[in-house]
Amino acid sequence: MADNSKTEDTASDSVEAAKNASDKKEKLADQVMQNPQVLAALQERLDNTALTPSSYIETLPKAVKRRIDALKQLQVKCAHIEAKFYEEVHDLERKYAALYQPLFDKRREFINGEAEPTDAESEWHSENEEEEKLAGDLKNVVVIEEKAEGEETNVKGIPDFWFTIFRNVDMLSELVQEYDEPILKHLQDIKVKFSEPGQPMSFSLEFHFGPNDYFSNSVLTKTYKMKSEPDKTDPFSFEGPEIVDCEGCTIDWKKGKNVTVKTIKKKQKHKGRGTVRTITKQVPNDSFFNFFSPIKVSGDGESLDEDSEFTLAADFEIGHFFRERIVPRAVLYFTGEAIEDDDNVCMLSAILFISRRVERNILL
Repeated sequence: MADNSKTEDTASDSVEAAKNASDKKEKLADQVMQNPQVLAALQERLDNTALTPSSYIETLPKAVKRRIDALKQLQVKCAHIEAKFYEEVHDLERKYAALYQPLFDKRREFINGEAEPTDAESEWHSENEEEEKLAGDLKNVVVIEEKAEGEETNVKGIPDFWFTIFRNVDMLSELVQEYDEPILKHLQDIKVKFSEPGQPMSFSLEFHFGPNDYFSNSVLTKTYKMKSEPDKTDPFSFEGPEIVDCEGCTIDWKKGKNVTVKTIKKKQKHKGRGTVRTITKQVPNDSFFNFFSPIKVSGDGESLDEDSEFTLAADFEIGHFFRERIVPRAVLYFTGEAIEDDDNVCMLSAILFISRRVERNILL
């Protein structure tokens, strides 16, 4: 009987302890639930869970999920067809680039003073024709007076045409340093060349320079490699061709003229003797011409650090901008007429780039 009584007392104590623990938990839960911030966070989480498409999919019958998987298979096939479409678009771009080129060649001749436009070629009627006529009449009076004084000028072509475009476009002017400017004034033409049929998709930018005191190259090139196929691990992310890598060129700088490096002096103390000497060394220098020495995308699958990834993305954006906007519409960037529309495009591109980075971080 004593043993039974002791057992009953122990059981009673256990029940009482469990009840007390339960009471404490309920009390704590009540205190937590009275906190407005906790309630708001829980409600938001419940709302998000309720509105998440994946949570809805999980509630569907197995047969319906099977049909959805079949739709995804069809979507992958659509992505591969879309990739073929863009390959044909690239072929079409190559075809029409050949049609544009004679016009661009004539543009180069007018810019560099190799030819003069005829009266018919130079005839242009603008929206503000009356105002320009009055301004032109006034200008003619000034020119006549200057000629009368024997101060006639002889200007060849359109001076600083491409350099002015660099100065007008924020995306480019941010890359140009003061010591780059004298070099860019020798820039005579920029061309876009597409990859040949049967070759991997790519395009090259050719920067043609006149003779100068800085480097011996007559042409500096930058090639952008492209991919137009869905990613095997994420085929639904395919949105058309994308630049995946780029290659620059070697600039043959003349002695002492390399603006992409600078020489600094540094004091160095000898460990044994304790003497101090001054040494000179070359370090990288900010310059537009670093554009021709881009960051390389690692071929072994290693990912770039965040700064390098951002720099490479900006490089791709600039290359695309030269191809799609600057080269085809050069005169409008020279006059500034394309700048306002272009600002909107750049803003949209920046928003799209940032949103993709955010989305990628969320997925990771």
